Order: sequence, then structure tokens, then C-alpha cells
Amino acid sequence: MPQPMTTQADDDAGLTVRVAPSISAIVAADWDACANPRPLAGTPYARNEQTPASDSPDSAFLISGQAACAASDSGNVDSPPQQDPYNPFISHAFLSSLEDSGAVGGRTGWTPLHLVVEGADGTVRAVAPCYGKSHSLGEYVFDHGWAEAFERAGGRYYPKLQVAVPFTPATGRRLLVRPGPGAETARRGLVAGLRALRREIDASSVHVTFLPQEEWHFLAEEGFLLRTDRQFHWANEGYQTFEDFLAALSARKRKAIRRERRDALAAGITVELLTGSDLTEAHWDAFFAFYQDTGSRKWGRPYLPRAFFSLVGERMADRILLVMARRDGRYIAGALNFIGESTLYGRNWGAIEHHPFLHFELCYYQAIDFAIRHGLARVEAGAQGEHKLARGYRPTLTYSAHDIAHPGLRRAVADYLERERAAIAAEVEVLAEELPYRHSGTGDA
Repeated sequence: MPQPMTTQADDDAGLTVRVAPSISAIVAADWDACANPRPLAGTPYARNEQTPASDSPDSAFLISGQAACAASDSGNVDSPPQQDPYNPFISHAFLSSLEDSGAVGGRTGWTPLHLVVEGADGTVRAVAPCYGKSHSLGEYVFDHGWAEAFERAGGRYYPKLQVAVPFTPATGRRLLVRPGPGAETARRGLVAGLRALRREIDASSVHVTFLPQEEWHFLAEEGFLLRTDRQFHWANEGYQTFEDFLAALSARKRKAIRRERRDALAAGITVELLTGSDLTEAHWDAFFAFYQDTGSRKWGRPYLPRAFFSLVGERMADRILLVMARRDGRYIAGALNFIGESTLYGRNWGAIEHHPFLHFELCYYQAIDFAIRHGLARVEAGAQGEHKLARGYRPTLTYSAHDIAHPGLRRAVADYLERERAAIAAEVEVLAEELPYRHSGTGDA
């Protein structure tokens, strides 16, 4: 790709947009002042818990004052994901761990081209995590059909620009603006910069994925095409214990979940919850073996190299929850989560022994239990998985926005997205009828 450009974003405001070929070229404090401008009220302290599935022990972590967060829209299944004041994935620490480990950059097909909007005094006013893409892998918003159709018609779909967190289908802000006077002008500067960069590298399109609904509407006003999809998120309705959550379900579902939790640990399996300084390289070695095994069976080569886990563990251990299963003195399975200010984000899972319901226990039930005990408002369990519905995870819309240069391709995609949005909305409505809560669907009391 050509060298990144520098361009004026807004002459009147004295803003300039530049493109950084690595996040290391941006001072971490400047990036985070835009990405996560509100300081956390506190940090968790590290502790290794061993928690049988039937237990609901008292809180063992201090999670930054989010106990007061209310899941006010949780009963509305098509409401957008509520935004975390702190989101771990858009932090400099997380994104730099991806780059420094080689998960992105080099020959991965993810070329860092991060946008930086600066004021006349050189202050960083806004940033956006942006990548030049030579393929459509690792995005979880699928546009392979668009690429194939365009190339059959004689067009060239790649390179394209992707504004996203690589390999991470979790909703979060993408147009990261430092609060204060001129914030909206700086945000428009990011959009102007994205389009200028698209022209500079002769990209077909700009794709902003897993963004919050407010940014989605803003980009619609800027001429982007709108897309929706759905995930399954769990909402904390003020539960004090896991049993309180079960009490909200139909009797049949309560019984099924209790049985699954019991059977998951029937082979003498214990569960450990690890965060902070309790995380060691031995834990990451074990978890990486799980991740490699599951990834190779499902998707081919997994995206994340071993070095990523060491780096992210070093740089943000207090924002990580690693749920590990042990049997006969060795770890056999694990689930990796990241802790936001009000959300627990489930990311990766793997196992080298396979036991009935162990996946549900580590990925879903332990996550719910942790969220309840530590006052978190939500659990986002990643992409796909209608089986989450029966375990209390609600269908929730996710959003992306797309700016396509070629008029013919733009018209075709716009027509497709209009029909797709209607289909997704109808699907979410149908799925909501299958929720296991006593007040929803046809569940028994």
C-alpha cells in the first residue's frame, strides 16, 4: 500500500488528520484519552477462586464501582447494547498487544492505518483503529458475497479499510473522540480522513463494524450504508445470586441448567477464576493449547499467536478473567474473558478434554455468576450461538456501517441491506419468543 497521507480535516478548526502505520507511533495516553477518557473508579485485585458450580460465594473482586449500573433496557430484546464507560478492546494496551505479537501487521492481511486527528496545537483530538485489509477474515461481519460479486463484474474489492478491533466481535466505540469543545468537529474529521485515505490507497470501501447505535446513526447522516446483525447477551436484572437468576426462569429451564452445571463437573472437575497477578505464563501455556485445539478444529489456523496472551496478560491483567477447569491435577479447558466497567466480555474458549456441558459451564454459567457477584450489568458472549438463548442470553442487535465508492456496487449493497435489516428484525422477534424467562414466550412457571 502507498505511504499514509496527511490531510486537513477542517481548515476553520485547524484540524489535521494523519495516518499512523502502527499504534506504537501514538502515545498511549493520547490514544486512551480518546478511547477511554473516563478514569476507572478502581481496579480489581487478584485472587484465585475455586468455585464449584453450586456455590455463589461473596464478592472476591473489587470491580470499579459498576454495581450501580442498571440494565434499564435489558427487557427490550431489540435494544442496542449499552456502552461501557470503559471498554478494554479499544484501549492502547489491547490493540498494541495485537500488533506487537504479530497478530496483525506483516503478512496477516491486517495493515495498521490508524487515523489521528490533531488540533493546531498538536493535541490529539480523535483517533480510530483502522486497518487496510487484503481479505475479509477475522471480522465477523461477512462481506465475502459482496467481494465475489464485484470481482465477477470486473471490479477490485481489495484493499478495503476496516475500522474495527481485529478478531473481536464486541460492540464498542470506533470513532474515538476526546471529550471537550470541538468534539463533533473532530469526529467529522475522522470521517473525512477515512474517505481521504480510501482514495489515497485506492480502496473499494470503508467498513465500521460492531459500533454503538449512536455512531451508527451518525454515520448514516454522513452517507454510510447501514447493516444489522444479532448476538446473544445476558442482562443482569438486579440479581443478587445465581439462584435469583434461576428463579426468573421457567421451572423446566431451571431444572435443566442445574443438571447441566452438576453434570459438567461430575468427572471430578474443579473450576478456578484467575485475574491480575495470579495469571502466570503456565496458565497462558495451558490456555493456548486449548485455544489451538479448538481453533484448528473449527476454523483452521487460529488468529492469535502465543505471544499475544503474554503481552495482554502483562499489560492489562486486572481487566482479564480466565476461567480454568482442572481434572486430575492438570488444566483441561478454559475460557478467556475481559472485564469492562459494566460488562463482562467472553472471548475465547478451548479444551483438550471434552466433557458434557463443560463449555456451557465455563463460558456461560461462570460468566453469569461472576457478573452477578461483582455487580456487572451485562455479559456479552461473542458471536453466533443460538444455544445461548436457552441459557438466558437475549437476542440483541449489533450494528455496522459501510461506505462504498463504486456507485453500482453501492446501489446493489444498499438494496441487499434494506432486505437484510428487515429479516434480522423479524428473526430477533421470533427468537425473543423462545426466551426461557417465566414472563416471556411460552415458558411454564
